[in-house]
Amino acid sequence: MTLRLRDRTIELVAGEPLLMGIVNANPDSFSDAVRLSTLDEQVAHALALVADGAAIIDVGGESGVTYSDVSADDVEAERVVPLVRALASEGVTVSVDTWKASVAGAALDAGAHVINDTSGLADPRLADLCAASGAALVVMHTRAGPKQLGFPDYGGDVRGDVARFLAERLDVARAHGVPDEQLIVDPGPDFAKTPAESVEVLADLKALHALGRPVLAAISRKYFVGAVTGRPPHERLAGTLAALAEAVDAGAAIVRVHDVRDAADFLAVRGVLRGERPMPAFDAGDEQLKWIR
Repeated sequence: MTLRLRDRTIELVAGEPLLMGIVNANPDSFSDAVRLSTLDEQVAHALALVADGAAIIDVGGESGVTYSDVSADDVEAERVVPLVRALASEGVTVSVDTWKASVAGAALDAGAHVINDTSGLADPRLADLCAASGAALVVMHTRAGPKQLGFPDYGGDVRGDVARFLAERLDVARAHGVPDEQLIVDPGPDFAKTPAESVEVLADLKALHALGRPVLAAISRKYFVGAVTGRPPHERLAGTLAALAEAVDAGAAIVRVHDVRDAADFLAVRGVLRGERPMPAFDAGDEQLKWIR
């Protein structure tokens, strides 16, 4: 399957997901143990994630948590645009997590390659912007408005609702001129879903292949992981890697993670053990690699 990101085209390979590293430029992310308060810190962290194996950096200027207010458009843009511009100038493929058309437009002008819309395309102008720029668009499932707490009654069929909603919103994006090769789908774990519903949807991720577009699994440090493990966000690495393994088995093409190096190591060892990757060359003289002293 081919994915177009403005001037870049990626041929996606089954079993080899792209890692999307997360850099939050907002002050209220629930999952960040350390705040990156300056542009220099944000850029350095993003470049370190790229060095660790991130193919895409997802920049966020507003947390999706429901206990803080919606950020003004200009405030959110001030948080993300300088970071997008700095990373794009370094050749980094940049995604911007926003549901606001004005912020998306400013981010695209600064060089963003992907608009990661967590509203379920509530504002079709985001599709217009992606159609005009050639940027990719993430279409995510949610039945609640941005920054609104809501757990709808899915009538026992949350899986079906996700599939139907995404199919409908993909059609909206296409109607606004976004070609298929620029579209990505996200089942939206934790968005308008209880932890049990998020688990149910992720367990049926293969069903979304019927939509014909790459699936983004945003599973890092999520509420459902905490509900299963009883761990706070900064202690959810093991649970995140377990979710990562299931998502890859189900054919996720992109995985959104905070801990890129750990995810890359996990996938490397898993791939070698399964015979899906060759044993890499290594320095047999490196004492740090040995267990015998």
